Amino acid sequence: MWSELLLRALVGGTIVSVFALAGDVLKPKSFAGLFGAAPSVAIASLALTYRSHDASYVAAEAQWMVAGTLALALYACVVCRMLRGGRYSVRNTATAALLLWFVVALGVWTMVTGAHQS
Repeated sequence: MWSELLLRALVGGTIVSVFALAGDVLKPKSFAGLFGAAPSVAIASLALTYRSHDASYVAAEAQWMVAGTLALALYACVVCRMLRGGRYSVRNTATAALLLWFVVALGVWTMVTGAHQS
């Protein structure tokens, strides 16, 4: 178990570094963060999971990643909109949006897995 976690960390870190370097070359510089974060870690995680589990297990992990990604996009939009006006506190906004993220992620995952079971 520890060796798999260590391998995931090493591969994920390497992929993050490669994407961060690619993002640093691109303009505008804001792309560096986009390329250096979650997508590269997700790819590494799925690749390493495929080594030790069957395809249906990896597919389930990928479905969770899609659900989380969609929910995160909504979370970011809601937080930006609410904080832009300056009327709401960051703590309350982030907490409320986190609850929204959880509900949306669970809802999307339920819809995706339900569609595959039909």
